[in-house]
Amino acid sequence: MTWTQAELTAIAEAEELEISPQRTDGSFLKPVTVWVVRHDDDLYVRSYKGEDGRWFRAARERSEGHVSAGGVGKDVRFVPEDDSMVNDGIDLAYRMKYRDQDPAYVDPMVAGPAKATTIRLVPR
Repeated sequence: MTWTQAELTAIAEAEELEISPQRTDGSFLKPVTVWVVRHDDDLYVRSYKGEDGRWFRAARERSEGHVSAGGVGKDVRFVPEDDSMVNDGIDLAYRMKYRDQDPAYVDPMVAGPAKATTIRLVPR
């Protein structure tokens, strides 16, 4: 399954995304607000707290969850993204989309621990 162009646009234009990893019992964690960016025809998130982020640990463990932004709600798979070329494009997407935000928040998203937590959101 892939994102429709309308879904990609709506989510990419939203300032933030609500992410809820699925628990082992099938329920979802309380939604956490994160930044989301579009790179080509995919959507990506990163954990500001790096691997210490609770939602990130749950997403990595379970690989499934729910996201909502821009009026779109979707069940997704969480797919780690470790391709350096793709990650360079995601860095640029973060810098462009959040250029009006304080660099103290943006810079950690494109370097260090957060970059290592890049997740592609794949609709189910």
